[in-house]
Formats: sequence, structure tokens, C-alpha cells
Amino acid sequence: MGVPAFFRWLSRKYSSIIVHCVEEKGKECNGVRIPVDTTKPNPNEVEFDNLYLDMNGIIHPCTHPEDKPAPKNEDEMMVAIFEYIDRLFNIVRPRRVLYMAIDGVAPRAKMNQQRSRRFRASKEGVELTEEKHRIREEIIQRGGYLPPEEIKERFDSNCITPGTEFMDNLAHCLRYYVADRLSNDPGWRNVTVFLSDASVPGEGEHKIMDFIRRQRAQPNHDPNTHHCLCGADADLIMLGLATHEPNFTIIREEFKPNKPRPCALCGQIGHEIKDCQGTAREKQGQHDEFADSMPVSEQEFIFIRLCVLREYLARELTMASLPFPFDFERSVDDWVFMCFFVGNDFLPHLPSLEIREGAIDRLVNIYKDVVHKTGGYLTQNGYVNLERVEMIMQAVGVAEDNIFKKRKEDDEGFKRRMKEKRKRMKAEQQGPAYLTTGQFAPQALGRRDRPEPVQNARHQAYDMRMQSREQHNKSSAGPSDGADNRGVKRKAEDSDSEPEPEDNVRLWEEGWKQRYYKTKFDVDATDDDFRKKVVRSYVEGLCWVLRYYYQGCASWKWYFPFHYAPFASDFKDIKEMFTEFEKGTKPFKPLEQLMSVFPAASGNFLPETWRNLMSNPVSSIIDFYPDDFAIDLNGKKYAWQGVALLPFVDERRLRAALADVYPDLTPEEVKRNSLGSDVLFISKSHPLFDFVHELYRTESMEGTEIPAELCHGIQGILNLDDDPILPDKSVTSPIPMLRDISQNISIGVKFKDPEYADGFVFKAVLLPGAKIPNKVLKPGDWEKGNRESWRPQLGFNPNRQRAHLDQSGFRALGHSVNRNQHSGGQYSNTPPPSNYQQGNYRPPHSGGHQPFQHSRQNSLLGAPPSFHQPQYPR
Repeated sequence: MGVPAFFRWLSRKYSSIIVHCVEEKGKECNGVRIPVDTTKPNPNEVEFDNLYLDMNGIIHPCTHPEDKPAPKNEDEMMVAIFEYIDRLFNIVRPRRVLYMAIDGVAPRAKMNQQRSRRFRASKEGVELTEEKHRIREEIIQRGGYLPPEEIKERFDSNCITPGTEFMDNLAHCLRYYVADRLSNDPGWRNVTVFLSDASVPGEGEHKIMDFIRRQRAQPNHDPNTHHCLCGADADLIMLGLATHEPNFTIIREEFKPNKPRPCALCGQIGHEIKDCQGTAREKQGQHDEFADSMPVSEQEFIFIRLCVLREYLARELTMASLPFPFDFERSVDDWVFMCFFVGNDFLPHLPSLEIREGAIDRLVNIYKDVVHKTGGYLTQNGYVNLERVEMIMQAVGVAEDNIFKKRKEDDEGFKRRMKEKRKRMKAEQQGPAYLTTGQFAPQALGRRDRPEPVQNARHQAYDMRMQSREQHNKSSAGPSDGADNRGVKRKAEDSDSEPEPEDNVRLWEEGWKQRYYKTKFDVDATDDDFRKKVVRSYVEGLCWVLRYYYQGCASWKWYFPFHYAPFASDFKDIKEMFTEFEKGTKPFKPLEQLMSVFPAASGNFLPETWRNLMSNPVSSIIDFYPDDFAIDLNGKKYAWQGVALLPFVDERRLRAALADVYPDLTPEEVKRNSLGSDVLFISKSHPLFDFVHELYRTESMEGTEIPAELCHGIQGILNLDDDPILPDKSVTSPIPMLRDISQNISIGVKFKDPEYADGFVFKAVLLPGAKIPNKVLKPGDWEKGNRESWRPQLGFNPNRQRAHLDQSGFRALGHSVNRNQHSGGQYSNTPPPSNYQQGNYRPPHSGGHQPFQHSRQNSLLGAPPSFHQPQYPR
């Protein structure tokens, strides 16, 4: 679930939850690469049991990266994915389980968001191509210079959807990868590997949560298992808290904002495509050959410690004098539930709740005020008490009018500050209006020559005062002063700012509710029946989302059938609005999902007769695939923040249209359109190996339960694989650049999670025997960052020894650097940072002095960085 700004807000408010990963790098000796020995203790000084990979967060950056050249073909993409998993395995070093989950067919509630994303991506791709062609023609016509246009087939990221040939190939490649690592890497030998590919229905992170839920409900589960989940989505934090496992950590890439990107036309850095002038870059300085290349450094990772977040929440949510016993686990569930109001993948957020405006803090304060009246908690085990939720919503509704007015005031204040900032920057670019001379004249840094002495100090001061007065009079008179400017239209001061989108709702003015329903829903605010219908659907959505997080998918068919949310003040008499979801619903098949979420431009991933339904004017479902559609900014500034006004897919009409083209599927397409199952892989050294091998030897056709004592307490049902990986049988590489596995010692078998009776409720509690980790936070950590500069922690040991320089070390460093200065200022021999490219640059040295190399620990201490750039790893 992508909740914009949630992680930024969380990491700023609770800064101690972040820990920077310590990563051991492989070595190279005589041209031979020596891999990292992952059997050794974890350098982060913590041992993880299970590592879960939300694979879509790995597949996307590996197939179409934003900060480096894209892979040339699918084979290179697969190798990039393998290397990424290797890095994560090296950092985390799981000792029991590695679970790789790829997004399968999603619930219908999620498909609406997937449909919006894919239609947007197609529309933006077409618009970018047209804009590049138009600007290129304009620049060439006026004699500009542009590099020749590359004829390159664009990678359509929409293929990263269940049912495509790409995803089928990826599953095949990952089976080979797992077999190779289990056979050749000692760190994998005793690990149980689960692969849940795109043929298994469900979102990747929710398949992982379902696995954890079903295992912890088993009697043999270890309540002190240390879980580590990899993924960048904000909902992983809420999902981790929802497990109530005391040892849960999330690993993700460190987010570095405002990375500069080259212009899509000329390839130069420093401007966007709309500002491209088509001018050839002039050579600047000795190291100009690197000037247009950004330093390529390997992406670093961070840990998010949910046990520390639980400490923060325990302090924030603890309430005294309650009319009922305080239960911290129940209050955590309520906090997770309240976070849904500010954004999730299944419901639009309420108009009055913006995370950037402190919406979560507002909800928590209201919750703590109202909970004394509610008589209990809002949720229990994923089920919502709507009567208590209504009290929270009504308290928010009372403040809605003030929230909208405050938002407008803040917005106007921001615009005013930005306008003043533009004026200051413009003035700075023009330079000072008057420069004094003599002793008071500004001097360049590092100049050895002395300034000219002042001949008459009083006269010099008088000139400065007069010049300042003249400049002040000019600025106060304004550009329109004088006869020459009469009749000339005055230019707006902020004419360089972008035009503001029109806002017809005007939430800050009286009558905002009437205008909102008229503009967004095309109904009168007096139509109470329609408003109740919207609120009922939203209430159903809140119940569905919470159930999805705590119990699994309650209905594969349910979805929110509107583009906009109601107001908090509309939540009246909601207690009876929801009863139960329809039972026995089934997920779509993969090709059916492709028809539901793809635009016509991505129809090449579908069979030809299915594709025609998306583009043929006489198709019965042609209205599902508009060539163009409106994007309502809905009070936002950028198109990506707006609401894509796409028609909702009618499931009955879709299935009726597909019934005519189902017979056209080839056997290969029928296979891609079927639902699969998880696969379990182990190596010969695993205790479970002989048991699984015996199943194949006896050709057992019935499902067999895993003996918990042979697999770290993990339980489930095993079935023989149709195309198994078996020991002592070679595994053919699906990638030409990689070798076949001639000595395979791994085995694979189908796996199914333990089954539970209908109506079984997974308890959202700490399990008996669970040991709460030692407290990490100290009294000063609650206000960390307010009084002193924040320094990141490396690894899980806060007392790790850090490398540092004392005063004598800095003196020696300064002496060495200054001795090599021949002329100019202190930094005149140091090339600009943009001159480094992938560590290829080596600064010149003279006099036999060695360059000072500082470690990452040095820079994290706040020590001055070395004057010679450290080498960026490849």
C-alpha cells in the first residue's frame, strides 16, 4: 500500500526506529571474485530467522531503474534480480526461512488502483513521446544541437502483471536461481526456501502475512522467531505491527530525495525537458569529461525496527484512568486502523485528513479523548466496532471547517514564502547593486595579496550610505515610475510561477459540502440517500481493509465504487450499515485480471482475440478502455497526485464478453491462465530432505503434512510438483549467460499453508512464551533531533566502536592537503563532485603523499569529509 509521506512522517517523528545496515562486501583476488561467507555471524550483530521478500519491490527497480542505465534485455533483468536478492541475503543472513512472494491476482478492491496506475503510465508514456518529438522539432528548427535520437524499444513495465509471458519466465528463472544457491552456497544449505510466484493469487505482502498468521496459529510455532521483511511500501509497517510478533524488522532501500535526472532530449543535467535549449555543452575545466555524469554509488539499505516503534507507541497510546483495563496490543490495532483514514490502496482518504497536516496525531489525540466515552477499543482481531468509530468520526467532523480554513492559510503562506524566495534568488543571480572598494571590498577566499588600504575612511563610509539610499529609492519607486512606462502593461511579479489549477469546490468557503457533492458526484448535498450510499460503501471498505490485514481476504469481489470519499461529518448512524461480506468468492484468473487493469496500448500481452475486445469499436466492453480520460487534481498540484476518472469494470459484462474468446486460448495460454501453488525448496543437508525425497520415490499422490520437528516448527501440506527439481538431476539454465547446474543437490515440492475451519479467527495477541526485546529508548530519545544533530546508528549494537580522528589527525590531514596547494585558494585543486563517475576518477598526487581515505563510520560521526573522494562501489 502506498501511503504518500507516511514513511517520511514516521521516520521524523520516531527517528530511533531507523538503523543503517552494515553490509560485508565480497573481495577480489587475482581477478577471482571471492563471495561473502554468509555462514558467519551477521555483522549487524543480530541474527534473523526468517527473511521475506516482497518481490515486486525488487523486480521494478531491476527492470527499469531510474538512477542507472536500464538492462538491455530480459536476461540481464533476471541477472540483476538475482544479484539484488544475493545482496539482501548477505545483509540479513536468515537461518531458517527465505520466502519470496510475487504479486499474484489481486482482490477486486486492489484492481481499481492497479487499473489507474497502468492507464496513467500508458497515457504519460504517450504524452512524453509527443512532447519530446515536438520540442525536438522546435529546437532543430531554430538551429539547436541535440544528440541523435536512439531507436530503442521501450520496456513496458505493465508486463510485470500476473498472466504475462514475462512473469511466467521470471518464475522459471527463480526456480533455477534457488536450485543454484541451495547447491553451491553454504549459507543457503539449511534454509527452507518458499517461492510464491505470480500464478498464486494474492498480493505479495499479504501472501507473506497469511503465511505468518497461519504458522503462528500452530502449536509448534516459535513465538520468538525473528522476522525480517523486505519492501518499500508503507503498509508493511502496519502489517508488521498487525502480526503482534515481538521481533519484527523491515529492511528497505534508503530513500534519497531530489536525485537529479538528465534531460530526456539532450542528456545534460540541470534542467527538465520543457526547459531544454538544445545548446551543446561547453568544455569547462580540466575534468570536463566527467561533468555530465552523476556519481553512481550502490544503493544502501536501512532497517526499521518495529520493536522500537512499539516502544514509542506504548508511550504515546498509554492512557490512565480508563473505565476498562488498558491493553497495549489492542491500542496498537486501533492505531493501525486509524492510519487507514489517511490513505491506503483500497479507499480514497477523507478530504479533511492529510498526513502532511498532522492527521495521524490529530486522530490519536481525538482517540485518547473519546476512548473514555466509547467504553472500549475500536477493533478486535480485525473486526471493527462501528458505534465507537462513529464517535471518532463525529469529533473529526466538528473540526472539519477549521481544518479546511487552516489548510488554505498554510497554502497561501507557502506561496508567499516561495514568491519571496524566487525574488531573493533572482536578486542573488544579478549580483549586488553596489560594491565598495578599498579595505571594505570583498576579497576572494585564499588570496594572499593584501587589500588596498582606505585613503579616507569617512569619505568611503559616506559613499556607501549614499549608494545604499539611491538603491533603496529605486526599489521603492518600482518599475512603473517614470513617464516612459506609461501605458505599458505591468508584468506580474510572480509570472515565472506555474499556473494554479482551478478549484471549484473551495473547501475553505461556506457551502463547501454542497459544492463538493455537486462537483465530485454530480448530486445535490440535500440528497441524503446518495450520501448514505457513499458512506455505507466507505464503512464496508474500512471493515474490508482491516479484515484483510488481520484475517486475510474477506471477499475477492468487493470494491469501493466511487472515486471520492465522504466527509467525516457524514458518518452518522453507521452502526447498522455493515453486516457481513459475501462468502465463497473466488479470485479472477490471471488473463481476466489483465483485461481488467490493462489499457488498450498494453494489449500486446494478451491473446489476439482478447486484445480485439479492447480496441474493436463494436466490442461490447469497448467503454472499459478509453483512449483518453480526465485527471481531477482534487486540490493537488501535480497530475500524479490527482484522481484518474476511469470507468469501473463491470465483472458480469466482462465475463460475458470473455466467454466467446476463451476457446481461442492455446495450451500455453491456458497454462498461464491457471492458478498455481507455492513451492518449497531444500537442499540435501536439510533435516526434511529425506522425507520429501521419499515422497517422490513412493510417488505419493495424496497431500502429506510436514513433520514440524524436521522444519523449525513449520507446518503445511506437501504435494508432488508437476515439473520438479530433483537431486542428482541437472537443472538447465533458462539464461544463456549462466551455466547449467550439473551437480544439483536441491529438491522442490508443492506447499500449502495449514487449513483452518470457516469462521476461524486468528488472534491478534502476543503468543505465550514470547519475550519482549530489551528496551532501546532512553529518556532523551523521545525528543531526539530537537536539541542535537541526529546521527544514524550502524547495525543493532548502539555501542559499536566508531572510527574517528582526534585533533592531531585533523592537523596532519590539513598539513598534507595544504602542502600540495600550489596556487589559488584552499579548495582550488579539488574537482567538483559531479566530476566523479563510478569511481574511475583518481585525483593526481605529488610528493609521495597518500590520499586520505575515510570510512563510512567517519563521515557518520560528523567528522569533516576527506578532500579526496572515496571510491564508489560498482
